[in-house]
Amino acid sequence: MPLPTEITPSQLARLIGTPEAPVLVDVRIDEDFAADPVLLPAAFRRDHRDVARWAPSLAGRRVVVICQRGHKLSQGAAAWLRHAGIHALTLEGGFEAWRAAAGLTIRLCEHVARDEAGHMVWVTRARPKIDRIACPWLIRRFVDPQAVFLFVAPSEVEAVGTRFNATPFDVDSAFWSHRHPVDSPDHTCTFDTMLDEFGLTSPALARLAAIIRAADTDRLDLAPQAAGLLAASLGLSRMFSDDLAQLDAGMMLYDAFYRWSREATEETHNWPNPGKRS
Repeated sequence: MPLPTEITPSQLARLIGTPEAPVLVDVRIDEDFAADPVLLPAAFRRDHRDVARWAPSLAGRRVVVICQRGHKLSQGAAAWLRHAGIHALTLEGGFEAWRAAAGLTIRLCEHVARDEAGHMVWVTRARPKIDRIACPWLIRRFVDPQAVFLFVAPSEVEAVGTRFNATPFDVDSAFWSHRHPVDSPDHTCTFDTMLDEFGLTSPALARLAAIIRAADTDRLDLAPQAAGLLAASLGLSRMFSDDLAQLDAGMMLYDAFYRWSREATEETHNWPNPGKRS
């Protein structure tokens, strides 16, 4: 039975990828990380020896601290955070328990620009519809919750990326874009590329990716939910002239599709038929 200051892998897995997810801090030593260089989704690494220095940046946040086995490093760091007034738990059994439970992980990628604080910076075309909202949702929910997204004129994406140290995505010839020829049955969208490069593999994300791919590549027959996503995405694009405001609104749309993909695919709904009145 977990301590009141612990969270189990199954409890944490329910929160991963949702707006309620806590901040995840990985304090594994370098040797342990090198032996298995992946992180829990949206986690970032910190040195347990410097907890007094990085603790203030977590003020007002809910935190889960992760070490290799859930013992001294995570418990000590979490206790220090609680001393600083921060709500902090440890992952019961640590990283090893998460791996044993087949928990979702991400791998680090070198093809991404970051700002001075270490957060990702991305740039893409203005007036997003599907992929350019779906990809930021994926990054903020599973990779870097503080990632920055710049929406600019299509002709300026490459130049802005160079001048402002931002990574272009969903544009021709970019690393982070569609792959395979457009007329190929294997044609994928940028969302697929991000799942692949970050090693994000789960049935729910695969199901969501199929819907996004179908809506974004005009192959609505691939997933029955794609037409609804397309209609909602086009509606949002008409509602907002500010791309960042549209992104904020779109986050909830993809939150809903993700939760359906994860836990509601078997549920149906129909107006009850009370039968004929006598």
